[in-house]
Amino acid sequence: MEYTLNKNTVKPKNYKPLTWALTLTINGLIIFAFFLPNKEIFKNYSFSYLPLLNAVMNGSTFIFLLLALYAIRQKNIKRHRNLIFAAFVCTSVFLLSYLLYHFTTPSTKFGGQGALRYIYFFILITHIMLAIVTVPLALISIGRGLNMEVALHKKITRWTMPIWLYVSLTGVIVYLLISPYYR
Repeated sequence: MEYTLNKNTVKPKNYKPLTWALTLTINGLIIFAFFLPNKEIFKNYSFSYLPLLNAVMNGSTFIFLLLALYAIRQKNIKRHRNLIFAAFVCTSVFLLSYLLYHFTTPSTKFGGQGALRYIYFFILITHIMLAIVTVPLALISIGRGLNMEVALHKKITRWTMPIWLYVSLTGVIVYLLISPYYR
């Protein structure tokens, strides 16, 4: 089965092994980061700037995704693809920064009280749960898009796009809510 994009023939590739390997590796590293012993070896280094970088990368992802959504509604496949790649790059930088921060720095406790505390934890928990799901959804969506499997791509991106948007936006919100409590 072959598809055409701007007179170039695209032979479908099997991205499934890469998708699942990345999904398991990424989610495994994130879980491992919270239980890493010997964080003391990093005590002479300050990674205090990384949470802000994480928020900027999440915010950039959100903006690129909105622009990609607009581009595809305008039937501009090339711009859509480039904006999705930009969002993916921002998400990847976020992920590397997030892992470095959590491999090296003790977790920060949220200090808010009352209703704000419940709002924060609701946003944080939904953000974390949906971030886990976003990894395979985004990778599958990108793979289907690269293979020009339009019907399958549309089918999964109906879920991927709103979830990825939510995760990237709530990443910024979580940062804004917890930033006063960073050491």
